[in-house]
Amino acid sequence: MALPSPSPMPLLCPIYLPGQEPVPAGTSDWERQEMQTALRYQRYIGMAMESCPLKVTMASGAGFAMGGFFSLMSATFAYEDPLSRASSQLSTRAQTMFVFKEMGRNMWSSGKGFAKVGAIYSGVECCIEGYRAKNDITNAVSAGFLSGAILARNSGIKAALGGGVAFAVFSGAIDWYLRKEPAE
Repeated sequence: MALPSPSPMPLLCPIYLPGQEPVPAGTSDWERQEMQTALRYQRYIGMAMESCPLKVTMASGAGFAMGGFFSLMSATFAYEDPLSRASSQLSTRAQTMFVFKEMGRNMWSSGKGFAKVGAIYSGVECCIEGYRAKNDITNAVSAGFLSGAILARNSGIKAALGGGVAFAVFSGAIDWYLRKEPAE
């Protein structure tokens, strides 16, 4: 009785071409096509989520929402009476309209600022990550430095360097915290 001959490369895992992967027994052709369609859509969604334009759009949208929320919260915790800013000769309805319009302007302004920061940082980080072909803390620190310098560029070279260093330290600390191993 002869033993079956061993594979020429026993430690090599089998490689299947796309569309020729093994499927569970009893799978119909229609189910196989549906699985292939689902995998294709999954690849498309993965490519879209890794694209720089979508990352920039998502970061700026989240920044806009966060800036507006922070502005709303700071308006509610104002030390002064909001109605004192409005003229006391106006009716209560007019004073309320004035306060809400001012809150809306502040929320819009703060939201735009946060959206700008999010878009610049995520765009720079995505470009650096694509250039280096790595995803590590160096990308966050480099993107933080460049983003901080870009945001402070109108105030001079010292301010740009200071803003870059401060943003780099902040970005590095946040990235380090998010990447550290969870406590067990």
